[in-house]
Amino acid sequence: MVKNKLNNLLFKSRSVAFIISQIILFFGIIITVCVFISCSSSTYREVYPMLSDGKYDSEFPYRGCSEQLEKIAESVRMISCIAYYKNYVFPLESKLRIEDIQNPFFRERAVKEVYLNRTSSGSATVICYGNNRIALLTCAHVVNFEDTVVTHYYKQDGKPTEYIRTVAIKERQSNYAGAVPGARDLIILKLDESRDLAIVGQKLESQINPLAVTVFDYPIGKAKELEWGAFVYLFGYPAGYRVVTKGIVSSPNRDKHGSFLTDAVFNRGFSGGIMLAIRDGVPNFELIGMATLVPAHQDYYLTPVKEGEMLEYDPGTPYKGDIYVDSRTEIIYGVAPAIPAEVIFDFLSENQEPLLSNGYDIRPILERQPVVKKESP
Repeated sequence: MVKNKLNNLLFKSRSVAFIISQIILFFGIIITVCVFISCSSSTYREVYPMLSDGKYDSEFPYRGCSEQLEKIAESVRMISCIAYYKNYVFPLESKLRIEDIQNPFFRERAVKEVYLNRTSSGSATVICYGNNRIALLTCAHVVNFEDTVVTHYYKQDGKPTEYIRTVAIKERQSNYAGAVPGARDLIILKLDESRDLAIVGQKLESQINPLAVTVFDYPIGKAKELEWGAFVYLFGYPAGYRVVTKGIVSSPNRDKHGSFLTDAVFNRGFSGGIMLAIRDGVPNFELIGMATLVPAHQDYYLTPVKEGEMLEYDPGTPYKGDIYVDSRTEIIYGVAPAIPAEVIFDFLSENQEPLLSNGYDIRPILERQPVVKKESP
């Protein structure tokens, strides 16, 4: 009897001890989790110390931003331009000079008339789409063709003479923005050669769907605040393909306007493409520049055929035909200059009133303010 009571008491003691041990284990797990969360938060702040410093980020985005990148890319369009010229050819005996072409009868001295065209393509960003009008921002050199192109005769030593060989006069120009309904005859609304900036647009013939085209809706930033190593995204149409790529900023504040370089790999067609930086993490994108002329150098070489001609030639047989001088443009990759945001902002600000008087409202892009991200406690 006494033995049974002792066994029951011992069993109850063990049960109480087990319960107490489980309670201690439970609170131990809670304390461990709290410590882990605290350490994770500290580690997160250590890994991403620049996310809330008010500066442009210099690291790859810490979370996905494909949705934002796709929307930005939709606001960037390929722009294609073609200028049509009538070219007049003059014999050396005519001794036509520059001052002579001021006389409208100079064409009568030509021995041949041929039609030529010059083409270019680049990237443009939609900055206005409403009131039956569309306007896009691009580089001036993409859409600006000379009204008159003159070539001269050359001496035997390779120096040009004062006598004119050909005069090409532009008769018309066509500008087309890809994938924009009705944008097939864009006109140059504003152009600044010194800044290499232009705004093209047109009044559309029919009522437009406001959802048919995406308008760029991020603020214009400040390129002067870029630092070495800042991370940027670039959008454009190199070789006719819609592309988003990345680059790292070098040589920030190269001049008083905030010009800078990136190591992004440009190609033909990227001119006019926009550059965006991120301030304190995604999705705080800001326009900080635009791709301008692609750096390149010109190489000259001898060739047995003119450009566009074909020649079947046996390399084992000495060539005895005519030889021509031709040139090839070699792009310098990895050194890409940019038009800074401050220059873009000034250009748009100076032209917003005259554009508005013609129905093109670009005020929204000028009035957008960057989102200031507050650091979490």
